[in-house]
Amino acid sequence: MGSRIVATGRALPRTLITNHDLERRMETSDEWIRTRTGIGQRYTLCSGESLVDIAADASRIALERAGLKASDLEAIIVGTVSSDFGFPSFACQLQHRLGISSIPSFDVAAACSGFVYALSVADSTMRAGDWSRVLVVGTDALSTMVDWNDRATAVLFGDGAGAVVMVSEPGARGVLGSILRSSGEYWELLSVRNRGIQNTIDAEVKSSGDDAIKMKGPELFKIAVKSMEEVTRKVAERAGVPLAEIALVVPHQANLRIINAVAQRLGLGEDKVFTNVDRYGNTSAASVPIALDEALETRRIRDNDLVLLNACGGGLTWGANLVRW
Repeated sequence: MGSRIVATGRALPRTLITNHDLERRMETSDEWIRTRTGIGQRYTLCSGESLVDIAADASRIALERAGLKASDLEAIIVGTVSSDFGFPSFACQLQHRLGISSIPSFDVAAACSGFVYALSVADSTMRAGDWSRVLVVGTDALSTMVDWNDRATAVLFGDGAGAVVMVSEPGARGVLGSILRSSGEYWELLSVRNRGIQNTIDAEVKSSGDDAIKMKGPELFKIAVKSMEEVTRKVAERAGVPLAEIALVVPHQANLRIINAVAQRLGLGEDKVFTNVDRYGNTSAASVPIALDEALETRRIRDNDLVLLNACGGGLTWGANLVRW
């Protein structure tokens, strides 16, 4: 018995921030941002908004599309590093917001790789026979962790949530395999300290720049490209699938240059790689499920297509899932 994604959903904060908006806040330009990242706009949390509410909206959309109620779920797994609390977990807060209790609900903290990790955990446990209906969510608000005076990082991140409903199902469709990797020796390339203030773009009180995201971009770029290529090849090889048979790659939307470099190294044309980083920025663990939902909405994925999900994030962590739709 395997696991299959039967429905997806996404939700975003209400505030849209364009590159031109950022031009009025810091020394940057639309051309500078687009040339280096491919990003044109992003949605960010503002004071009074709750990421849990946004994740709940994405979850309800996915559940409705799956024809299920929240009470039908047997587990909730959330890939995130954005909980307002050390504990309880974000997943427990989401469970409460959805009006259910008693089922296992927990977080997977793998930064931008969080959804890929969470999907693998769900698939493995479902194959073991423990659960048959699981909600997997990727959600983050890294815009609240940046120094809004640092254009190198402040222009990159958006916020949001993506959700999928997975069910146990026999047959050839579903998750064919996953590979997860991490290397703690590179933790300083992308990190953020625990902070006490949510640094939203409109916050009256700003947290210290020492508590904001620290990133060594050039070094991270090289490792991200190499690692995402590696896990993509390995998960396809493990499943016995030639890369040429993959219909669509849905990568973590960190930076258009990274996505294009990975695709080039894999020998994949633009028609086989889904991108929406221009509209959302880097939404961390939310980026893969948001992109997956959009790919389905725009009919870039059809029944029986082979779909590859991959990501790289702080930790450093990276991984890939191969799915037959």
